[in-house]
Amino acid sequence: MEPTIRIEDSWKAALAPEFSSAYMGDLKRFLLGEKDGGRQIFPRGSEYFRALDLTPLDKVRVVILGQDPYHGDGQAHGLCFSVRPGVRTPPSLVNIYKELKDDLGIPPARHGFLESWARQGVLLLNSVLTVERGRAASHQGRGWERFTDAVIRAVNEQRQPVVFMLWGSYAQRKAAFVDQSRHLVLKAPHPSPLSAHSGFLGCRHFSKANAFLVSRGFDPIDWRLPENPEVADGR
Repeated sequence: MEPTIRIEDSWKAALAPEFSSAYMGDLKRFLLGEKDGGRQIFPRGSEYFRALDLTPLDKVRVVILGQDPYHGDGQAHGLCFSVRPGVRTPPSLVNIYKELKDDLGIPPARHGFLESWARQGVLLLNSVLTVERGRAASHQGRGWERFTDAVIRAVNEQRQPVVFMLWGSYAQRKAAFVDQSRHLVLKAPHPSPLSAHSGFLGCRHFSKANAFLVSRGFDPIDWRLPENPEVADGR
C-alpha cells in the first residue's frame, strides 16, 4: 500500500498470492483515493500490518480477533484492542483486564498498549485493517476481510497447535472453519460493555489458553503488561 509498510518475511511468503491478487490492487487504489481526497486513515500506513510484523507465522500461539481499528485520534496502531501509550484504555479492554485479574490475578495495566503480547506470539488481528477517522466500519467490504480470512487460514494450516480466542459472534463466524481437532477454540461474548456480563467475564480464557499451551510443550503467555510501555519502531 505504501513504501513504508513493513511485514515479517514468513507472512510475506504465506500471503504472496493475496498481495498479488486483483482485490488487493483494488483495495490499494481505494486507500490511495481516500487519502488523495483528504480523508485521514487510521492506523498510519506503516502499521497496517503491524500485527503480522510483530508475530511471525511460525511463532503464533494465540489468535485474538477484533473487527475494526479504533477510529479516534491517536488510538489505532495495528493491533486489535490495543491503543498507544498515553491513550485512555477503551471500555472493551477495561473488561479484558477485569477478566485477567479474576482469572490469573493480574492487576489491570495503567495503559492499553498490548505489544508485549504480540511479541510473545499472540496475533492481535482485526478483520478490517484500516478505518477513516471518526467513521466506524467505514472500510468494511473493501477487501480486508478476504485478506484476513487468508491470514486465519494460514494459521489454521500450521502444524503446531494454536489457541483461538473468539469473542463475539462476528469473530466466531469469521473463524468457523478452524480445525478444532488440532487447535483450541475458545468462544465467549464480546468484552464490550454491552455484552461482557453475558459470559465474557468469567470465561477464564487466559488460564485455559496457557494450560493448553503448556500441555502441548509450549511456554505459557505472560499476560502481564510492562508498567512503562514504549512504542518501538523496530521488530
